[in-house]
Amino acid sequence: MTKIRWGILSTGHIAGQFAASLAHIPGAELVAVGSRHAESAQAFGEKYQIPHRHASYEALAQDKDVDVIYVATPHNLHYANARLCLEAGKGALVEKAFTLNAGQAASLIALAREKRLFLMEAMWDRFLPHMVKVRELVSQGILGDLRLVTANLGFRAEDNPQSRLLSPSLAGGALLDVGCYVVSFASMLLGQPDRVAGVSRLGRTGVDEDTSILLGYPQGRSAALTCAVRTNSPQDGYVIGVDGWVHLHPPFGWSGRLTLHRAGQPDQDINAPIQGSGYAYEAREVSRCLDLGLLESPVMPLDESLGVMRTLDALRQQAGLHYPEEVENEN
Repeated sequence: MTKIRWGILSTGHIAGQFAASLAHIPGAELVAVGSRHAESAQAFGEKYQIPHRHASYEALAQDKDVDVIYVATPHNLHYANARLCLEAGKGALVEKAFTLNAGQAASLIALAREKRLFLMEAMWDRFLPHMVKVRELVSQGILGDLRLVTANLGFRAEDNPQSRLLSPSLAGGALLDVGCYVVSFASMLLGQPDRVAGVSRLGRTGVDEDTSILLGYPQGRSAALTCAVRTNSPQDGYVIGVDGWVHLHPPFGWSGRLTLHRAGQPDQDINAPIQGSGYAYEAREVSRCLDLGLLESPVMPLDESLGVMRTLDALRQQAGLHYPEEVENEN
């Protein structure tokens, strides 16, 4: 496998988990980190033994020893940070939610394709072993014709208006933080919906603290989804076909445990344990794609990330939720 030289943009918690994961990937070399503060870059570099420690994102993007950059900043910065990487000739793995909205997503995708650079949304759970198994069960026809997908992903965060989860200026709210997971899950199995309906409860900061989602698809298929950042939920999911269903045990998306039910047969428990924090799987996919000369992942294609953002846009539109940056751009 070709050696892939990684840079990490940001020094937060997820950036640290990703940095640790790269140590377990053959051919992956973490060579650079970028932060807005020299002290943070230095400390992060010391912790993860990274040789190049940049005191700005711009310096990281210009580092000639970097092939691809993992963008791990808050939602509201994804577009600008990923664009910075692409314009500097670097491929990018961009944390979920991919961007604030579909317009930004389309712009990033167009730029990556114009420059013939790799770009992928870091929807990490899609690459985990039990998600691979779910796709196998569906593709092999074991569940029969799919009819319904359900998923709920909610937790009760601290009521902190300045936190990234609740601050409008940081693009907070359930939809972009965890709603993207359940919408992407439905997209993975059913494609893009032709009907989108949602009910959101907006909190005191104006972002959605919980949202219920109903998506309609051709042939009468549907998805019933929920997401929340101020309400605990069972955090599980079901994929239901005419011949059976599979249950994704909590926590949804990354438990590694499934139960397959088929009429007249004993339930089958399927264990697909996750190694480490789970971030290595998406990084391996980036390495695989770059090694093969692919500009996007067939498992998390760019057009699908764009479709998910369009669905999230429609849900926010129905809720009347617009982020300050979007309002400023409209004016």
